[in-house]
Amino acid sequence: MNEANPINPARVFWELSSRLPDECILSADSGTTANWYARDLKFRRGMMGSLSGNLATMGPAVPYAIAAKFCHPDRVVIALAGDGAMQMNGINELITIAKYWKEWSDPRLIVLVLNNRDLNMVTWEQRVLVGDPKFDASQNVPDFPYAEYARSLGLGGVRVERPEDVGAAWDRALASDRPFVVEAVTDPDVPPMPPHITLEQAKNYASSVLKGDAESLGFLKQTLKSAADSFLPHKK
Repeated sequence: MNEANPINPARVFWELSSRLPDECILSADSGTTANWYARDLKFRRGMMGSLSGNLATMGPAVPYAIAAKFCHPDRVVIALAGDGAMQMNGINELITIAKYWKEWSDPRLIVLVLNNRDLNMVTWEQRVLVGDPKFDASQNVPDFPYAEYARSLGLGGVRVERPEDVGAAWDRALASDRPFVVEAVTDPDVPPMPPHITLEQAKNYASSVLKGDAESLGFLKQTLKSAADSFLPHKK
């Protein structure tokens, strides 16, 4: 629930968790979406989930979701993707969904897109693993109207730009009579911090700041929030 600019990506998953339908099927891409998928969703008995963990490849979330829907047309399927993966193949797969969705007994196939205009996992790997600043030429992803594009195909779609609207967006998607795209404009500077940080990772992280990472002010602010949140007491 920490504030971010404009939306904390972890909150998007946290808001979804309590709303997950019974026996739903989830798929996640191997970017930072995999972090939030693993950390902020609570699976219940009967649910299924998958991601390309061994290959760590981009792009499987939406194709996996389509495959799941053909195997289980009566179950709600939710794909969780970053904008880089969506531009790799997810946008085209929305055309596939638009072609076949009327064949499914339950039409709900929901695609979440984290729109942060960054190949975020690689950006963080560069910072933490080798101490390099973000390389804008390779990491910046062009903006794209994912929800609007979905609507142009006859699907549902909503673009979310405020954290207080995230829950309502999920409610709308889960109540839809057709496949639906939730486009959440999220903050790329929220760090996917592991439970334990090694000294080497901390040194590399500091090195990326000293080398002039253009986003250093933003991600340092978010890192301090996350670190402080681990120690401060909270109201239930």
